[in-house]
Amino acid sequence: MTSSLQADYDRLLARYKDLTLLRTAADIVGWDMETKMPAKGLELRSEQLSLMSLMAHKMVTDPKIEKMLASVEKDRGLASMTPEQRRNVHLLRKSYDEESKLPGKLVADISRQRTMAVGRWKKAKAAKDFSMFRDDLAKNIGLAEKEAEILMEVKGTKTPYDALLDLFEPGMSADRISRVFSGMRNGLIKLLKRVDEADRPDQSFLSRKVSADAQRKISAMAMEFIGYQTTGPEAWGRLDETEHPFSNGYYTDVRITTHYYEDNFKSSLFSVLHEGGHALYEGDLPPEWMFQPIGSAASYGIHESQSRYVENMVGRSPEFLTYMLPKMRKVTGKALAGVELDDFVRAVNAAERSKIRIEADEVTYGLHIIIRFELEKDIFAHKLTVDELPQAWNEKYSKYLGVDIGNDSEGVMQDTHWAGASFGYFPSYALGNIYGGMFLEKMEREVPEWRSSVQEGDFSPVRQWLAENVHSKGNLYDPADLVKVVTGKGLKIEPFLDYLGRKMDMVYG
Repeated sequence: MTSSLQADYDRLLARYKDLTLLRTAADIVGWDMETKMPAKGLELRSEQLSLMSLMAHKMVTDPKIEKMLASVEKDRGLASMTPEQRRNVHLLRKSYDEESKLPGKLVADISRQRTMAVGRWKKAKAAKDFSMFRDDLAKNIGLAEKEAEILMEVKGTKTPYDALLDLFEPGMSADRISRVFSGMRNGLIKLLKRVDEADRPDQSFLSRKVSADAQRKISAMAMEFIGYQTTGPEAWGRLDETEHPFSNGYYTDVRITTHYYEDNFKSSLFSVLHEGGHALYEGDLPPEWMFQPIGSAASYGIHESQSRYVENMVGRSPEFLTYMLPKMRKVTGKALAGVELDDFVRAVNAAERSKIRIEADEVTYGLHIIIRFELEKDIFAHKLTVDELPQAWNEKYSKYLGVDIGNDSEGVMQDTHWAGASFGYFPSYALGNIYGGMFLEKMEREVPEWRSSVQEGDFSPVRQWLAENVHSKGNLYDPADLVKVVTGKGLKIEPFLDYLGRKMDMVYG
């Protein structure tokens, strides 16, 4: 690499470091909004986050960035750069080309509006009154449409919705997702019919009351098991309580949240494992790539593959539950008295048609996501209005899951994503399941002893495999390419469906 090329490249990375510092600071401000901020702070917080979004936008679109990128791209030494360096340049160019097309006012307006919308969504959800949230949702959609129409041109997508999808899952289109989801939907419905015909395991003990304090002790056990450290001088995380669990952070400061329901103790256990899976991905990224574009997750779908891998493929496994149940008995008092291991394993893995996505089992979860994906497509194709959305939601839940929605808080307002203007995010959850199925198939061959290790309370073989095969790749590849690098195969739904089939055989015989 020539000295001039090296100098320009180093300057680009220095700019990116400053940008990362600002954005991660904004993330912590957002985390505080969800966990510690007093109720009256919402409008102030919306202005703070709006300003920080505008500052980041100006940093990304600085004309000096374009000059440095052009200089690097034209340099004859470009071919001599490492794959990691060339990927950094590619990601920086993509970011500049896209953000430079977006007006600063639009960026600030989106940030301000989604902050206010989340606050109003919380109130509307508590009041079970969609009319309190309707106007904010309409504003979010209108701003997202403006953003998508601009990004559609620079990204080269066929539709505005494809441009939104690319923000979360680079290279993925609605047409491709529709084909993948069609096969997944058919497979899930077949499994669900098998479940419907079988005798249901007893789940009544899962609603026995367990105090929030006892659940906090269970959360601590789960975090200790996966190696998510929240105490002591080596701590790099923390656990807080929110309405909707989430994770947030970067490398050495990655925070997660959960919620505690005294009549649903398993909810917090699996949400902690889920968000902990996200945290491990962030915490295990290559330290030498910190403050570089490649030192980030490949996509939201890959991120979800890691969270759902830890939550479901490990967390709901008989081996983990064998290890965990005796520990849980010690802190839950009478709640688990008389509950046999086999009954507990079947109960937490049972499939059930339900209304709430975050509480859904592995079989029905994909159907929850398909509903949201189809609604989003229709919204941005102007086939569905905001006023029609609650009824359309309810009809799809009746059609796909056979459940009747009682109110909009358990219906169209159950998730925070649309309040936060994250249109295009939902498909990443189901894609993450599919990626996870492929990763599990590969890990089963390479680390056949992982189950016995987990049963003994040792998560390290699983974490090491994920770190070496997924986390260590950072953002070196687009998601579809990463899956192929890890597994040697293109995107396939069969490994995930086979995994679910085996699990349902275990639960229902």
